[in-house]
Amino acid sequence: MKSSFKTVNEVSRLCGVSVRTLHHYDEIGLLKPAYVAENGYRMYDDTSLKMLQSILLFRELEFPLKDIKNIVNNPDFDSRKAVKDQLELLRLKRSHLDGLIDLAEKLINREDYMALKKFDRAEIEKYAQEVKDRWGATDAYSEYAQKSRSRTGEQHNALGAQLMDIFAEIGKLTSLAPESEEVQAAVKKLQDFISENYYNCTKDILKGLGCMYIADKRFKENIDKAGGEGAAAFVAKAIEIYCKE
Repeated sequence: MKSSFKTVNEVSRLCGVSVRTLHHYDEIGLLKPAYVAENGYRMYDDTSLKMLQSILLFRELEFPLKDIKNIVNNPDFDSRKAVKDQLELLRLKRSHLDGLIDLAEKLINREDYMALKKFDRAEIEKYAQEVKDRWGATDAYSEYAQKSRSRTGEQHNALGAQLMDIFAEIGKLTSLAPESEEVQAAVKKLQDFISENYYNCTKDILKGLGCMYIADKRFKENIDKAGGEGAAAFVAKAIEIYCKE
């Protein structure tokens, strides 16, 4: 119904976003109105507002407009799943801000308190990059999405099991040095498996995966479950050495 549409001024008042910003989002193809009326007014519907909500959350998380456009224009973009990523980033940001508040309070009280670690945003930036890689229009993600669409749920699960089998094999090698020939051959097998079944796994991508295997609790737990306690850290170290070659 027409009554459900809102003008750009109404959207501006509702969301606290300037009319100029909404015009800019339209011009760069980030957020198009549902339609433009005969009088030239931009009109927005509920779908537009939901998209704006996603955009504003990403902006609050300091994502560049270019990255946000790539994310929300991805044909596989799922707003509900994206909100889970945004929630995790907001929690990380809150934890970061809580640390800075604690530091500021100690400084006000003239405490001799050196806590430069409080300024470290590495965890936030790492997770943000993971979100961009997952939703953004990168070549690797596009290849992954294309391959995934052609598979059934059973095929997807079978590949996941095969990947865990590789981690289990590497877990059996933890008594060896991570730079040993046998371990490095296993890392090469992992890289080849990812390239064949998911996306072209360059050394740069593999290096990023290695970091994620220990930084992301989900990955770490799954890899340790497959390969034994400490397997994730061992895989990450072996990958680091492999990628330096």
